[in-house]
Amino acid sequence: MKAKNPIASLFGTSPFKAMQQHMGVVNDCVGEVPVLFDALIAGDKAGVERAKEAIFEKEQEADMLKNEIRIHLPKSLFMPVDRRDLLDVLAMQDAIADTAQDIAGLLVERDMTVPADMVDTLRTFVQRCVDACVESKRVTNELDELVETGFRGREANTVEEMVNKINAIEDETDKLGVELSRALFKQEDSLGAVSVIFWYQLLQWIGDLADYAEKVGDRLRLLIAR
Repeated sequence: MKAKNPIASLFGTSPFKAMQQHMGVVNDCVGEVPVLFDALIAGDKAGVERAKEAIFEKEQEADMLKNEIRIHLPKSLFMPVDRRDLLDVLAMQDAIADTAQDIAGLLVERDMTVPADMVDTLRTFVQRCVDACVESKRVTNELDELVETGFRGREANTVEEMVNKINAIEDETDKLGVELSRALFKQEDSLGAVSVIFWYQLLQWIGDLADYAEKVGDRLRLLIAR
């Protein structure tokens, strides 16, 4: 008997179940980023490598799910959701995992030392960016309920509030990123120009986690508006 494709089975119930499953794996992936930075701050190279391996494994799982979803997503859906909109949300979700992989790859490929006066703010920055991703997962999990209510009513209002929370967290991460960048540039003489450049890129990627999480929420907000 031919094995049944699990993604196809999910679509048989709802096209959103697979999207939610993908976002769950993405969150598992990004959830390892604070572990990665804790190891970096502690100077635990083996811990950094373990966290990197966990992130890469989850990113590959997210990639496989993404590809399966693209293959099996129906060409037309008998509901008020355009296929292109779902693919757009999927791309933003996947970008979160891709960015986590970029961060982990850089920290393994290059020996990075966290300046002492950046440690506390960096930890907060990383965690708040991950918090934004967690909130975007909560929004994605509301897709089924949104469809059932025709993207209107109390459920739509609840999702709107959740998206606003993501926006607020992302604004907070922007401020933390600026604070860290200023602290970084003050370290240029002691760190060296090349290290400053790598650290600046790293801070940009960490901030991108919250940016992509915000984009997931914003695209779902557009579904409500339509």
